[in-house]
Amino acid sequence: MITDQHPTDSGFTAASTATDVLAGLDLTGRQVVVTGGHSRLGREVSRALAAAGASVTVAARDTERASAAVADLPGVTVEQLDLTDPVSIDAFAERWRATGRPLHALVNNAAMLFSPERRLDDRGNELSFSTTHLGHFQLTRALLPALRAADGARVLTVTSGAARFGQIRWDDLAFARGYDAGAAYGQSKRANVLFTVELDRRLADEGIRAFAAHPGVVIGPGPHDPSRLASHREQGLIDADGATVIDPAVGKKTVEQGAATLVFGAVSPVLDGVGGVYLKDSDVAVLDDTVRPLTASSIPSDANSAMLDEADARRLWAVTEQLLA
Repeated sequence: MITDQHPTDSGFTAASTATDVLAGLDLTGRQVVVTGGHSRLGREVSRALAAAGASVTVAARDTERASAAVADLPGVTVEQLDLTDPVSIDAFAERWRATGRPLHALVNNAAMLFSPERRLDDRGNELSFSTTHLGHFQLTRALLPALRAADGARVLTVTSGAARFGQIRWDDLAFARGYDAGAAYGQSKRANVLFTVELDRRLADEGIRAFAAHPGVVIGPGPHDPSRLASHREQGLIDADGATVIDPAVGKKTVEQGAATLVFGAVSPVLDGVGGVYLKDSDVAVLDDTVRPLTASSIPSDANSAMLDEADARRLWAVTEQLLA
């Protein structure tokens, strides 16, 4: 039964930034892990949390590149993690547990965007699903001792409004038949929300709450990949001159605005006592089951009942355990 999926009147808006959300909060002593926390949204999340006093560990596949990207951010360190490699995930978690540090917030941010061709990890899983869902599932479970030790922790998983449209291909998760980049992306983002629902159901009584967050559509200031210009223009994301369109009211955001909902889910006291919900615009999203088309001027991204379905969430958890066994 969907109970908590309704706005809290957080006081923030679609235009709020990560700095706005964290204003007045002292995160000194908080330990946070951000996967992919060195690039785009992830970097802004790392920067903002560290600026508020948190100790932030960026988990990244390429540590040299990540270290260079966050070299100017006090309070941010880098550790190696490849979310498509179960050995790497276990090694990261073992290193963390060996330090004895609690983990107050895990931000599952890393993702693989649209791949024009079907790609698989070494276990035969479709790469977007492997990176975005399977890797974060394994990482979260491996870090449970540290999350429990925090005596009140959060797991924030970055999803997308694509979760409204995404379908889980229960009989063909790896897209062996009819691969489509958009469908693969949508499946992985639907999985993020279902994972959040079941994780919160299992761990809320232990003080670990889970949230899924839609940051908005964030393509950055440019210059943009020439191969994406036509698509961006068709979606109303850039203007005739190639400049990024920023209109937070309809979901088109700056990096700073997109990161706001992520830090809101990770640390904001507004969400104390709540969990298993989908966030948007630095608040719990509205539940809207109306079928709405995606257009250049309208990007449907509120929650719907399908993405929060408890039966699907439990089924996906069981399937994921089998895939990782």
